[in-house]
Amino acid sequence: MGTNGSTMLKPLRQGLPPLDPTAASDAASCALPARYEAVGEARRFTRDTLGKWDVGDRFDDICLVVSELVTNALRHAVPADQCGRCGEHSGSVRLHLVRWTERLVCAVRDPSHETPVPRDSDDFSAESGRGLFLVDSFADGWGWHPLAGTLDGKVVWAMFRLAPAG
Repeated sequence: MGTNGSTMLKPLRQGLPPLDPTAASDAASCALPARYEAVGEARRFTRDTLGKWDVGDRFDDICLVVSELVTNALRHAVPADQCGRCGEHSGSVRLHLVRWTERLVCAVRDPSHETPVPRDSDDFSAESGRGLFLVDSFADGWGWHPLAGTLDGKVVWAMFRLAPAG
């Protein structure tokens, strides 16, 4: 589902009313340092945040996808000289979680302008290269969009449909 061009946001609207940021019932975000330990920090932040929100049986799916999106941002979007042992540069990657009544969007902002592209890999035993395949498999939609204005880079997002409360 991840696409670019004019359809890159289309999965956010699949059979649902348009997203109105002001109508979000909950939102949380955190800046992540440019080091690989940030993936664990993102998982903890996500588990803590989702524990306060009622996301039903999507809890594990959302946590897995956040982990993959943050890993991809650190591995492919943060310059090598900023990620790793020298990586105390914070704010280059930012995780956003936004919940509406019947959906949740997780979005990861990174400094790259490169289009996220799933790898064509039939080797599921490989240690890497399956991140966007997993995102596509567990999320109800995903995509990306370039940032404009004073923000540089892009946002890669995944959307999850949630069961209505009650």
